Amino acid sequence: MNQSRMEARGVPARPRSKVADIEDRVRKALSERKTVTRDIETEYAEKMALGDRVADIVAEFGGSWTFIFTFGGIMAVWMLVNALVLRDKAFDPFPFILLNLVLSTLAALQAPVIMMSQNRQSEKDRARAEHDYEINLKAELEIGQIHQKLDVFRDVQWAQLVATQQKQIEYLEKIIGGAEKGRVGA
Repeated sequence: MNQSRMEARGVPARPRSKVADIEDRVRKALSERKTVTRDIETEYAEKMALGDRVADIVAEFGGSWTFIFTFGGIMAVWMLVNALVLRDKAFDPFPFILLNLVLSTLAALQAPVIMMSQNRQSEKDRARAEHDYEINLKAELEIGQIHQKLDVFRDVQWAQLVATQQKQIEYLEKIIGGAEKGRVGA
């Protein structure tokens, strides 16, 4: 039942699914003999704002061994300087409350930035999956078309083969009929 009939009967029309839109786009590209491939990475790189790029850099660095070793070294130097070198004049004496504040602030700022980067990565992954679906769907449709063409070709070949065999049977019947006449007349 089409949407206009459903709406006329008081049944609200369901919004088209994203999959239906993709399928329409792929069918159109197939009928126009266009490709559906595109560079997802470039598309996202062109859309990224400065904050997005910074978030990705922070997430990449914050999730690396370089960050862990660097920050571990900074913390060790901080504690050694305050506990041993500056002992009585330490700017952050043991129990290192200032260091704790710095660590908490860093975690509070770094976590949402990393989450933003992960969300953007999820969007990119969804776009890649959608793109893969488009390509697979187009390949499936093209393979279906090839099968149809091969079926038509096979049917034509089969008809030609049957016609050729029919002619061969007719020739054989003429040959056999002529041979029998020659025996009867002799």
